[in-house]
Amino acid sequence: MADNTGIAHKIFGDFAPKLAYLTDDILFGPVWGGEELSQRDRSLITVAALITQHRPEQLRFHLTKALENGLSHAELIEVITQLAFYAGWPSAMTALDVAREVFAPAKSAQ
Repeated sequence: MADNTGIAHKIFGDFAPKLAYLTDDILFGPVWGGEELSQRDRSLITVAALITQHRPEQLRFHLTKALENGLSHAELIEVITQLAFYAGWPSAMTALDVAREVFAPAKSAQ
């Protein structure tokens, strides 16, 4: 495995080096780097999947990444609203709480 300095390597590479490698070099390499979908579209899909699976810890990271990839607060709130009817109200309410937390620094900077 490569000696990687990606985010996964920094967060848990000392504990799970193979998973860090797969995350940094595969998931955020060719999987996220494919040309068939834009980074914005990949973020939208990932955020939706994490909401439907009720994965708030991973949603925090991916909401931030979605903002970096060009999605707006309003668009992400609309995704949560839409998914309330398909993923369930509890998943949407949890996602809303996570979004409020993630968006808070931007709101306070305004």
